[in-house]
Amino acid sequence: MVVFAPVVLAACGSSAPKPSAPATVTKVVTLAVLPAESQAYPAAARSITDALSHAHISGVDRTQVSKVSLEVVQLSIECVEPSPACYQLVARSLSADRILFAQIAPGPKHDEIKVTVSLFAMTDLFPHTAERVFASEQEATDKVGELLTEVAR
Repeated sequence: MVVFAPVVLAACGSSAPKPSAPATVTKVVTLAVLPAESQAYPAAARSITDALSHAHISGVDRTQVSKVSLEVVQLSIECVEPSPACYQLVARSLSADRILFAQIAPGPKHDEIKVTVSLFAMTDLFPHTAERVFASEQEATDKVGELLTEVAR
């Protein structure tokens, strides 16, 4: 019996461990939401920022809400043009793959408000943009979801 023990141990110890499967690395896609700003329409800016912050964009794994607006980020990186190259720099400075932002301006008629919502992905040449003129600040607040739906398509 003593003779067989080393042979049995040698037989058991000679099997090589199975190679493990290669680890798959999946990239986490990050969306940076930039708050809307407007001194003329502060209620709409707050509501639109809230809607942007809760938007569900396909293909996004993580959403981070910036503490500063698009304009502030652009000034800090010295790139203020509304261009894809500038938006790429904004996304990079926020460590994001995509950026979502809204711009608010007066409409063509008194009391109207123009809202532009844009989604820019680092892999796209141009942002996906939806723009609408609303009859009032309240209407813009109530219907910003429609612009988000249009941009997210």
